[in-house]
Amino acid sequence: MATRDVVLSRVPEQEEDRAVSLQNAAAIYDLLSITLGRRGQYVMLSECLERAMKFAFGEFHLWYQVALSMVACGKSAYAVSLLRECVKLRPSDPTVPLMAAKVCIGSLHWLEEAERFAMMVISLGEEAGEFLPKGYLALGLTYSLQATDATLKSKQDELHRKALQTLERAQQLAPGDPQVILYVSLQLALVRQISSAMEQLQEALKVCKDDAHALHLLALLFSAQKHHQHALDVVNMAITEHPENFNLMFTKVKLEQVLKGPEEALVTCRQMLRLWQTLYSFSQLGGLEKDGSLGEGLTMKKQSGMHLTLPDAHDADSGSRRASSIAASRLEEAMSELTMPSSVLKQGPMQLWTTLEQIWLQAAELFMEQKHLKEAGFCIQEAAGLFPTSHSVLYMRGRLAEVKGSLEEAKQLYKEALTVNPDGVRIMHSLGLMLSRLGHKSLAQKVLRDAVERQSTCHEAWQGLGEVLQAQGQNEAAVDCFLTALELEASSPVLPFSIIPREL
Repeated sequence: MATRDVVLSRVPEQEEDRAVSLQNAAAIYDLLSITLGRRGQYVMLSECLERAMKFAFGEFHLWYQVALSMVACGKSAYAVSLLRECVKLRPSDPTVPLMAAKVCIGSLHWLEEAERFAMMVISLGEEAGEFLPKGYLALGLTYSLQATDATLKSKQDELHRKALQTLERAQQLAPGDPQVILYVSLQLALVRQISSAMEQLQEALKVCKDDAHALHLLALLFSAQKHHQHALDVVNMAITEHPENFNLMFTKVKLEQVLKGPEEALVTCRQMLRLWQTLYSFSQLGGLEKDGSLGEGLTMKKQSGMHLTLPDAHDADSGSRRASSIAASRLEEAMSELTMPSSVLKQGPMQLWTTLEQIWLQAAELFMEQKHLKEAGFCIQEAAGLFPTSHSVLYMRGRLAEVKGSLEEAKQLYKEALTVNPDGVRIMHSLGLMLSRLGHKSLAQKVLRDAVERQSTCHEAWQGLGEVLQAQGQNEAAVDCFLTALELEASSPVLPFSIIPREL
């Protein structure tokens, strides 16, 4: 209907007819966008809008509609290509490059592209109006993410400095914007200025008391100050407000592990697995696409089959191993519904599957702490069933082999994990210590030096490097490493500050 009567001829005599028919078609597409958008049918909407491209030459509104529909249905790379054309059609509109920067920073992680789009907004100066602070925010976040990705400490330091300066400029332009204040606080936390970060965050929380990222950062800052109980209280409060936030729950697990031990943390892992099953079932019904708020779906959707049955935290120590073994057999039985062909298994958003992998590996780590190696192996096997060549799975398999005393196997698995993820500092740390145990001191020193160069705030890597240097008789250098490790550990959170999403 929208395209049937459109005049495509561009001869001057039909210019008026073409304008009227285009206006009518655009009105129909606008109504279609409202209707399908409310129903969450973004894929269908994008397909319909694509048909409008044949008569959209020079028409910004139609180009922008198609681009936004591509963003909504997850076709991010295509969306950025369309947004580039939109920028050409309306170069003075700051919202277009801002949207492109948002997509590049978020799902695509195209940081050089994001930097270019952010600079477009900033170059507009006062013409950008209220969007100028957002331009500086986008640029600051880009620098911050580039610093996280950088492999040399000098480059990391330079980018962190530029990120903080740019974010502070955004704060000068919009002193009351809680999002800007939050990311200034996060940037300060990333460079371990904990007190300054806390001061900034308190200002953000005055405006957005229930914001998940702000509360999460507050908990991490408390944990960096070693106020673990305060941190756990904040996380529990945040989870009450945001019950489907897995990032918060992973932090809760770590805090419980520190405060109460692995048994209590495993209870939370079981809750996470049940929540995952609910969200997966909900996504299969199309609920995740229809409604960004999961509350109603969570209460209406009956939970199905998958339960992580763990040993009772109150069992006597003598019965704990038996209970844990029973737990594994029950877990294997309960997971039977996920033993399906991979084509069926991987339906639904990929983020859900990576989250499930992380839950299994977290449970495996807790079981290993309890020396329940059979159960840990089962959890790792479940994670490997999802992503067999994942660096996280390979690393955890190496950890398990190390605990079992299979040092050569552990070394090989750590090497494989490092091949998949060459920048994995945790992998480098474990590999370095393993090489040292096997007598390869010089190689261990090189690997650990690479680790501290890659992430200079990792106190475990500094500690490991000190131990290797001490074993080599380099006592003075070892002492410097130990002192650095002590200083960094004093401001180290239970999970890296970088788990807070940096997004527009």
